[in-house]
Amino acid sequence: MEDNPFIQKMLSYGEQGWELALSWLTSPAAWSQFALLLVAFGLAWLLSRRINRALRGLLTPAEDADNLLATARRFVLRFLPLMLPLLAYVFTAVGEQVVRSMFDSGAVIAFGKRVFLFLAARILVQRVITDPFLKLLGKFVLIPIAAIYALGLLDTVSEALTEFQVGVGNISFSLMSLVRGLIAGSLLFWLGRWSNDQSAAMISKQRELRPATRQLAVKTVEIIIFGAAFLLLMNIMGISLTSLAVLGGAIGVGLGFGLQKIASNFISGVILLLEGQATVGDFVELDGGEAGTIVKMTARAIILETYDGRWIVVPNEDFIVTRVINYSDQGSANRYEAEFSVSYDTDINTVPAIVEAAVQGHPDVLEEPYPADCELRGFGDSGIDFSVEFWVNGIDDGRHKYTSDVLFLIWNALKDNGIQIPYPHRVVEFKGEMPK
Repeated sequence: MEDNPFIQKMLSYGEQGWELALSWLTSPAAWSQFALLLVAFGLAWLLSRRINRALRGLLTPAEDADNLLATARRFVLRFLPLMLPLLAYVFTAVGEQVVRSMFDSGAVIAFGKRVFLFLAARILVQRVITDPFLKLLGKFVLIPIAAIYALGLLDTVSEALTEFQVGVGNISFSLMSLVRGLIAGSLLFWLGRWSNDQSAAMISKQRELRPATRQLAVKTVEIIIFGAAFLLLMNIMGISLTSLAVLGGAIGVGLGFGLQKIASNFISGVILLLEGQATVGDFVELDGGEAGTIVKMTARAIILETYDGRWIVVPNEDFIVTRVINYSDQGSANRYEAEFSVSYDTDINTVPAIVEAAVQGHPDVLEEPYPADCELRGFGDSGIDFSVEFWVNGIDDGRHKYTSDVLFLIWNALKDNGIQIPYPHRVVEFKGEMPK
């Protein structure tokens, strides 16, 4: 076990650390630097208390304030816990310059300065950052890096990671590039997601644009943001885009045959957004019988919500290659019919005027493009059949029950005018004597 190179290296680092600690304990210059560290920390503590008290009184907004200025002031207040370690870092840096000019040595105070920076990183993660992803990244990335820097081993660790090379095909990069890429990729992913959410919210507020145009703008911005983030990440990792293009081309040819449907649905989604024939909020019915309100349009599919609360995921391609009935395209009106019958004893010449007046009294029945129209449809077995046509802005289902309302109006109007609605009658003839 003593022959293990890693253990030998750790033992040598331990011996160097012990010798360094002994030299600090027996050196007058080291004791003076310890004293300066205590003075710098005490001065930073006193000054930070005064500054924090003044800034809190100046920047704290009213509890019910929710404007942009109040939000900015609350954001600044979140960083006040960093005041103490940062002031200690600044005062220690000044003291380091003084010590180096006097003793030509500043290892102790430089170590203290790095410790204050580590404390600042720890406070930043624990008390300042609120985003769960950034807090997780700070806990497992920022704090360990700050700890390694505080121990003075950052250059050693960086050299070891840089020397370790990783190769994939024609692409070769160091382990340091991989670590740097993971850190940068995580930050770019969070920044891309945040900027995409902000841009989507801003575009959604532009009510002068058609819903389809807004959806297309949101998708375009999303592609631009994450495309730029990917290119920037490749540059940070030091990967040649030429080599990546060759590798990507080979993978693309292999996966292209299996991803034809995905590509078709993506292109179909772009076409739908450009044409605007279907957008969020429209009630549509597909050739296969699926019907519902469009609640979401993604790069691959459109999600319909039926009136019984189910969500149906329909591939974008189905909206291109099959027939689609859009009942609410640009808010156009829809026509419905309500059928009813009257008794044969009725003067049918009076029925249309009575029913049309009653139906037109409904607040949602339109005058344009046509008012309510009552038509004679036929002479049935039990009564005379009529039908009234009416136009409304909306769908006769879900929250709106236009046909039901119209039938109530017809019933009440006919009853008020003494017109009977028949029920089935049957005439039975007996030949010969009546049965006993």
